[in-house]
Amino acid sequence: MINFRYHVVSLTAVFLALAIGLVVGTAALNGPVADNLKDQIAALNKDNSNKRDQINQYREEINRNQEFATEIAPALLNGKLPGRKLVVVALPGTSEYVDGVVAMLKVAGATVTAQVTVQDKFFDPAMAFELLDLASQSSQPTIRTDGLPLNSDGVETASAQLALALYQRGGTPPSAEDVTTVLTAYTRGGYIAVSEQATGGAEGAVIISGEPASDKDAAKKSQSAVMVATQFKGKPLVVAGLGAGDGNLISAVRGDPTLVKEISTVDNASTVDGQVATALAAAERLVQNQVGQYGLAAGAASMVPKAAS
Repeated sequence: MINFRYHVVSLTAVFLALAIGLVVGTAALNGPVADNLKDQIAALNKDNSNKRDQINQYREEINRNQEFATEIAPALLNGKLPGRKLVVVALPGTSEYVDGVVAMLKVAGATVTAQVTVQDKFFDPAMAFELLDLASQSSQPTIRTDGLPLNSDGVETASAQLALALYQRGGTPPSAEDVTTVLTAYTRGGYIAVSEQATGGAEGAVIISGEPASDKDAAKKSQSAVMVATQFKGKPLVVAGLGAGDGNLISAVRGDPTLVKEISTVDNASTVDGQVATALAAAERLVQNQVGQYGLAAGAASMVPKAAS
């Protein structure tokens, strides 16, 4: 008669057989499997080493290309912007390459009348009405708010006033004292930072843009960046930055059927190549009155203006 003890003994025998089978199977396969795994690990290590060598080689090539661009810049840019007056407006997130852009403009012979760095506060939607009040309060005899867009968009009004102060206009130009007063008002308010001895009288502008904002107000801030460019396009304008894509100022210009015909762009200004291209694009815009889109991203016609190729 089959009883409970019989079942216990049977199950014990089954599990014992499984355990013995696992031990024997592991012992039999351990050698080949381990050797195969070792071979795979060795191959992966070698492949990773090769990839690291390739990356280092590519990095070295990029560095050499940038060195070449730096060395050839004086010969390429010499006499392109002799004595031409430009204002440089740097938007937030551009501190790493704004000096490179300014340096190449100077190599081309341009005089940078002012270098204005726009602070994050300028694009804060919560500051819209404060900006409107500031524009009204800082109105000067030769930089009046008459004719400026006076609506609920503080960035639009403030940008228009700054452009009026920094540009060379027909008739009576803004006085140096009035320019200083307006710039000081925006600086004290924490909206901009200005280089020493900033003056007005610019014949054109280079706006340097960075990556688009990514916070909850990103869409509004991207629109405000476009508004700044729109207010400065009354004179020859180049927008230079890095990359393109949603919310990017360069993409917005290239995607607008009107702005793309009025504003030149360079999408790789974080590199020496792009900084040289920016100076060439400024020369093309100022001297030849032509507009072009340059760089590596979507919408670029070529790396540099054709006259410089």
